[in-house]
Amino acid sequence: MPIADRSRVRLHRLHLRPEGGSWVVGRIDTGSFVRLPPIGHRAITLLPHTTVGEVRTTLREESGDDVDVAEFVSDLADLGFVAEIDGRPLPTAPAPRPMLPWLRPRHVRWLLHPMVPLIAGAVVLAAAVAIGGDPVLAPRHQDLLWSDSGGLILLGNFGIVWTLIGLHELAHLVTARAAGAPGRISLGTRLQFLVAQTDVSGVWAAPRRDRLAVYLAGIATNLVIWAGTVLVRATGGAGPADGLLAAVGLLSLGLVPVQFLVFMRTDIYFVLQDVTGCANLYADGSAYLRHLARRFRRATDPGEDPSRRLTARERRAVRAYAVVLVGGTVACLAVAALVTLPVTVTVLTSAVGTMLAGGSAGDLFDAGAVAAISVAFVVLWTRAWWHRHGHRVRRGISRRRRQTGRR
Repeated sequence: MPIADRSRVRLHRLHLRPEGGSWVVGRIDTGSFVRLPPIGHRAITLLPHTTVGEVRTTLREESGDDVDVAEFVSDLADLGFVAEIDGRPLPTAPAPRPMLPWLRPRHVRWLLHPMVPLIAGAVVLAAAVAIGGDPVLAPRHQDLLWSDSGGLILLGNFGIVWTLIGLHELAHLVTARAAGAPGRISLGTRLQFLVAQTDVSGVWAAPRRDRLAVYLAGIATNLVIWAGTVLVRATGGAGPADGLLAAVGLLSLGLVPVQFLVFMRTDIYFVLQDVTGCANLYADGSAYLRHLARRFRRATDPGEDPSRRLTARERRAVRAYAVVLVGGTVACLAVAALVTLPVTVTVLTSAVGTMLAGGSAGDLFDAGAVAAISVAFVVLWTRAWWHRHGHRVRRGISRRRRQTGRR
């Protein structure tokens, strides 16, 4: 849509928040946010009240810079920030429907109270004290073997893990809602892993303390669940279910270290990104690595180092993260190729062999459990991967077909 000096622009409802020497601007409903310099913020505050040309004149008078406001409006439209130009609505994708739309911020505002992390910390500390008094309560890998049936253990632990993952993600969603942001839980992929993920991009509108609470809510939930199982077992309240409760605690605790694999954009990654003041640590780190790869290949024009446009603080953080990104990715893929895949193929082959050869009911149940979980993982991982990358595959196939047709 053409944008002239006399054009008038109506913006969607935008949230504007100062951060450092810039402004974070975006839509809470879509989770789309950008960081703008003060002059960009000034332009946004002027646009609803006057024409594009008058905004350009005002900015030139105030700052001495001749800003191409029409191009700026075009960029805002690409981000989905512009509702109308000269009374004509712009086609934009509808905002994704949040999960649990009935849950209002007022229902869960208490989650952001400063006492909540103190109470959670006290529960975890009490569990540590209980373990000090009775070392039998300490987590051990034997806790996962809570039954004599291997198939029952496999299916049970599988169900427990995904229930705990669901609670972890629900904690992110509910805490984000307390901060006034929508949230959506979905399945995704991180390298060879199938993961649950919660889109809480709208929390960029919230203060940093609230953002960090949202990012750390999942880890806090896992730690409290573990601590709760320890305290129940310490009082003897578990009874016959003591072994199963120990497994729940160990599996919940085991989900915490994974969050420190920051090269896969885990919870701690978002904490690190926020604390370092980076807008998109993963994207900037990836762009920097691509630049280094072009230089390594001695490309004719490797282009400008993308990290140069960042502040000195951000540049140091991005370059350090790039090292972690490439090192972690290589190590993770190596483990998958050399350990995970061979073990999985061996176990699955053995299970299929048992099912074909026949055997006792217990053996068939164990083999069926292995096969069912393996197939479920492959189907879910493939579906999640295609949902994220399928459009690129289709675009590549279409491009190749066009090139073949021209030949």
